[in-house]
Amino acid sequence: MSRLLDLPEGGVTYDSSGVSIVAGDEFVRSIGPLVESTARPGVLDGIGGFGGLFHLGAAGRFRDPVLVASADGVGTKLEVARLVGRYDTVGLDLVAMLVDDLVCLGAEPLFLLDYVAVGRVDEARLVELMRGITEGCRLAGCALLGGETAEHGGVMASDDLDVAGFAVGVLERDEELGRARVRVGDQLIGLASPGLRSNGYSLARRVLVDGGDLSAPAYPGASRTLGEELLLPSVIYTPGVLRLRQVVSGDLHAAAHITGGGILGNVARILPERTDARIDLESFATPEIFFEIQRRGSVSAREMLRVFNCGLGMVLAVSSSRASEALDVLRETGFESYVIGEIVEGSGEVSV
Repeated sequence: MSRLLDLPEGGVTYDSSGVSIVAGDEFVRSIGPLVESTARPGVLDGIGGFGGLFHLGAAGRFRDPVLVASADGVGTKLEVARLVGRYDTVGLDLVAMLVDDLVCLGAEPLFLLDYVAVGRVDEARLVELMRGITEGCRLAGCALLGGETAEHGGVMASDDLDVAGFAVGVLERDEELGRARVRVGDQLIGLASPGLRSNGYSLARRVLVDGGDLSAPAYPGASRTLGEELLLPSVIYTPGVLRLRQVVSGDLHAAAHITGGGILGNVARILPERTDARIDLESFATPEIFFEIQRRGSVSAREMLRVFNCGLGMVLAVSSSRASEALDVLRETGFESYVIGEIVEGSGEVSV
């Protein structure tokens, strides 16, 4: 067996190469209480091990459980966070992108893992990010089970940051939501989104940020700066959808999370063959920031609907007989919502 060379101290170190083991270890210790605040039944151990442990049998009432997994990130909204120097809201965005995908199948989120890559470990910045992630986990009722923070010294700039997440949920077999349950006559209910969520930022940044002033009002008469407007956190719809499922049971047929692809692309994903979704754009409020994007970039209405949520973060297909009740449940749970259209006979198109 060969031995390492017996060289004296003072040569090249990991630290001098751009990676601080001490800073990374200190960050992990500092977020312990935040991670513990997200614990839920089923979590068997804390952070710091080589993997996270979760006891599915402790998750609750499932007779024949099916696990559902999702992976996502925050995208180029992180560049706005970097320019503004604020990272708390993008942590909420990460959780929203993950758990609101899971709930589209009817799954209850169980746990989440995060992956953060940085050019240099800045503990204050990373703790701010983690505060948003853990707040999102508490809102969604899922545990932050673990993750990884990677310092890419010499490859990423010192203030660069990227984040991704991986979430797992559970549902009862044969009770998943989706297009197979959707019927002609179903009512479409839209849940309001006050901002862009985490989607369409490449277009939004080109129109609003490149050459713009993030400290100026977001639009004429706005009470928020452009930076504040673009960093509004994504609403986490999961609690409202799960509560609605409890109340109306099988009369909630499908859910479309309005992310990349906008209203047109995502609502189309829940349409069975020989059906269309007919949506009335005047049935819900569109926040002013979307009109500002149109004005500054001469962006067509159809392009907006292909890229952005335009005021709807989630669209649900519900039996027409339960639509009024569904609105009441969602509003009582704290989610502004509207009947925005219906499912009709057609060829898989979303018409507006």
